[in-house]
Amino acid sequence: MAGPGGSRPPSRGRSFGTVAAGYATLRPSYPDDAVAHLLGRGGRQQVLDVGAGTGLLTEVVLGGGHDVVAVDPSPEMLAELTARLPGVRTAAGTAEALPLGDAAVDAVVAGQAAHWFDVGPAAREFRRVLRPGGALGLVWNTRDERVPWVAALGRALADEARGHDADQGVVDGFAAELGADVAVAESGTVQRLTPDEVVSGIATRSYVAVMDEAGRASFLGGLRDLLATHPDTRGRAVLDLPYVTRAFRLSPR
Repeated sequence: MAGPGGSRPPSRGRSFGTVAAGYATLRPSYPDDAVAHLLGRGGRQQVLDVGAGTGLLTEVVLGGGHDVVAVDPSPEMLAELTARLPGVRTAAGTAEALPLGDAAVDAVVAGQAAHWFDVGPAAREFRRVLRPGGALGLVWNTRDERVPWVAALGRALADEARGHDADQGVVDGFAAELGADVAVAESGTVQRLTPDEVVSGIATRSYVAVMDEAGRASFLGGLRDLLATHPDTRGRAVLDLPYVTRAFRLSPR
């Protein structure tokens, strides 16, 4: 279907450039303990953040004292990353064709991104760029639907959001391709947002970015109505939006 002005809407995998600024400010970051689990061994490491987007995961890795190269297919996302983290080396590229030499990094990490990767080619690239003893770290934040209003929000998103969050099958696929042992850790994070910010954050999701203008307005309007009427959110100026964070460290044998 053509978008406004007769142009085609972007595919889900390539849609993030259209919402880069909102992604940078409205997506949740990752807990320090989850990122420490991804990297495993101590000491300063050379880390590749693939599908780095605006640098949410990059920033936490940097905060742990590591060096990072950030790779993403979207120039708009990388521009936001550079504006926020001007000292980070960036490069355009994909998981399946990494712009790095062999044995270049101690760890490869991906935040909220691995479900976009083509597992076979990406795993071959990860093995190529990893040094001996290196690891692949995959992490996702998923809304904590044990909270009733968050569960209601999840039901409203369910038809559009399928496959968008953590997928155990993706982890299993990479583990099989890499012949890797998997260690998982669970923690969490909370965003304090206004109701409008909750909706604007959802608007940065790929499945919303590819909607036509009328469909997007209708979909987001329904979410605003939900937050305005749900007994746990009605009349509240600020909401605590909780996430469960699952961090997987894959150590190739």
